[in-house]
Amino acid sequence: MDAFRGINNERDDKSLFYFYIRGMKRTLFLIAILSVTIFSNTFAQTTQRVVKPVQLSGPRLGFTYITPGEAADSLQSKIGMTPLFTQFGWQFETQYFALSNGTAGLVEFVGLIGGLEQNKFLPSGSLLIGIRAPSGTEFAFGPNLSLSGAAFVLAAGHTFKNGDLNFPVNFAVVPSSKGIRFSLLFGFNAQTRE
Repeated sequence: MDAFRGINNERDDKSLFYFYIRGMKRTLFLIAILSVTIFSNTFAQTTQRVVKPVQLSGPRLGFTYITPGEAADSLQSKIGMTPLFTQFGWQFETQYFALSNGTAGLVEFVGLIGGLEQNKFLPSGSLLIGIRAPSGTEFAFGPNLSLSGAAFVLAAGHTFKNGDLNFPVNFAVVPSSKGIRFSLLFGFNAQTRE
């Protein structure tokens, strides 16, 4: 009899296990159905206005000042430049999204040549990601690469509009242990759609 009790206990244990597994499958299935039902509004496709990217590239002019430190000293001693010099270049800018309220996301590459008025050639480049408010005020940040090395750039500015013409004015700060660079750039561009 004890042998039969052992077999029955094994069957009872297996039955309980399979019953438990079937119950878990049902529970998981119900959770999945409820999740799909609850979150379906989140993933529902709605018809929205498609905004085509806007190209806002154009020339940039301005000047840069480097605070006293290793970078300014190096400019003066090695190549005979003052820490205040002009900048000339081009800003490649794409507006990659625009919200219905006019807020836009931006990706910008700014390539500049500094020191031309001093017969010098100081290249620099910045890749910025930013946002522009409907008023034209913008903020951006990203990496900067110049002859003094790699750094981080923070920029803010405002774009003044006149019809399809834009007149951006930007102030940028590149903090570095070698000396902080302050740049004021202005330019123009015409709004074109891709």
